[in-house]
Amino acid sequence: MQINRTASAHWSGGLKDGKGQISTQSGALSNYPYGFASRFEGVAGTNPEELIGAAHAGCFTMALSLILGEAGLKADHMETSAKVTLESVEGGFAITAIHLSLSGSIPGADQAKFEELAGMAKAGCPVSKALSAVPITLDVKLA
Repeated sequence: MQINRTASAHWSGGLKDGKGQISTQSGALSNYPYGFASRFEGVAGTNPEELIGAAHAGCFTMALSLILGEAGLKADHMETSAKVTLESVEGGFAITAIHLSLSGSIPGADQAKFEELAGMAKAGCPVSKALSAVPITLDVKLA
């Protein structure tokens, strides 16, 4: 089975004075603004690192739901945040780390089991695999 998803970006202008818009096939983002200021100066709008973080948090949490089900468990709720670190390195900027923070309520699971299954999800989710060149860390809190 092969699934293709598409997204697009439009850009006008130079790096600092330019403006961009990002759109997704689903329409979840439609000409959503991004630019230098939203990436480096904290101005409203999105940026590539934020989008990578959202994709990673979503993929990881969905993968963990599958793994929990395979273990006979089901989450009451789970919350994952992803911190994507962009740093100036020799030769430009690079994503140097991603840290996932997970909390959840899983009836029938103890902290050790939750950590074990979350580790499996971190290793196995497709976005983690795509980002494997970057160190990915994880902390887990069972409510």
